Amino acid sequence: MAIVDVTIIPVGTDSPSVSSYVADIHKVLKQYEDKITYELTPMSTLIEGELTDLLRIVQELHEVPFENGLQRVCTNIRIDDRRDKKHTMAGKLQAVRSKLSE
Repeated sequence: MAIVDVTIIPVGTDSPSVSSYVADIHKVLKQYEDKITYELTPMSTLIEGELTDLLRIVQELHEVPFENGLQRVCTNIRIDDRRDKKHTMAGKLQAVRSKLSE
């Protein structure tokens, strides 16, 4: 299982606010709740699932601002793909929390 941190940056909007674009992107993510887990953060979105699914979904997310009439979109992606053991977003947080309580 992989974790992707994705930030989709709509360029050339008529306002500095991009929350409507983020909301549209999360509507797309909702369609994949049977395959992925995702979490909105103040600066990006974290998505957990099989890497092939995640890459396909990220491409679909990248298209959302274009579908809303924009002509330019920048997308930043970070992938955490650990193969030696199963890891999840919740598991990574728990590992840190356990060390904080030591």
